[in-house]
Amino acid sequence: MATEIMYDHNSILIVAVLFVLILAAQEAGYRIGHRYQRKTDTDLKAQTSTIQAGTLGLLALILGFTFNMALQRYNNRSEAVINEANAIGTALMRAHLLPAPYDSISHVLLQQYLDLRLALSNTDYAMVTEQEALATETEALQRKIWENAVKAARVDPRTVTTGFFINSLNNMIDAHSKRNALLAMHVPEVILYLLFIVFIMSGALIGYGSGLGQKRTTLPSAFLISMICLVVFIIIDLDRPKRGIIKVNQQSMEQLKQDEKPE
Repeated sequence: MATEIMYDHNSILIVAVLFVLILAAQEAGYRIGHRYQRKTDTDLKAQTSTIQAGTLGLLALILGFTFNMALQRYNNRSEAVINEANAIGTALMRAHLLPAPYDSISHVLLQQYLDLRLALSNTDYAMVTEQEALATETEALQRKIWENAVKAARVDPRTVTTGFFINSLNNMIDAHSKRNALLAMHVPEVILYLLFIVFIMSGALIGYGSGLGQKRTTLPSAFLISMICLVVFIIIDLDRPKRGIIKVNQQSMEQLKQDEKPE
């Protein structure tokens, strides 16, 4: 598995470093442009403006592509939570089809499984030891539920009873695996690096264009850079499902837990 360097760092720190780098590139571009100001004619300024426009267009394209990729992954993770909640809910209902005492045992185990999935989802990203312990406990409980289903199948091998429960149990385990896989999927860092390079080059070109002119547009440039960094922060935050401001909604799991509470 490839090591993700950027994912382990704070998103605010990443955006702050990017902001400083763009400002530095803009200042360097301005100084270079100001040095060649007297040697520049109208045609060269027009060509520089054309290059700036093209670079900003490329920036918008890559930014939109990256934002859409991060948003799609976030939507997939949200859908995975709903699918897993539905799978657990179906298994809970079909547990009543099992012969006694496996029906009540399976139902209790599934309720414990739901509690574990909620606990893991609500555990902070920095609590690595707790997350690993909950993940291990979840897999052990999966095996215990499956072993109980096998015992029930030996007592009642009918497809319309035990078979239905085993099928829902398969779907529940598949939903768990798919959700874990989606949590591990992120926007490739090479795309983020490319995005940052284009940002920095755009800042340098903006500064260069300002240096060629008689006056410097400091406030609009700073506003543009701030907006760019804000969008980058949202992209990075969307790509981090267990940390940051934007987190995957666990409402479907919580609602299922609420529905399972005895009246």
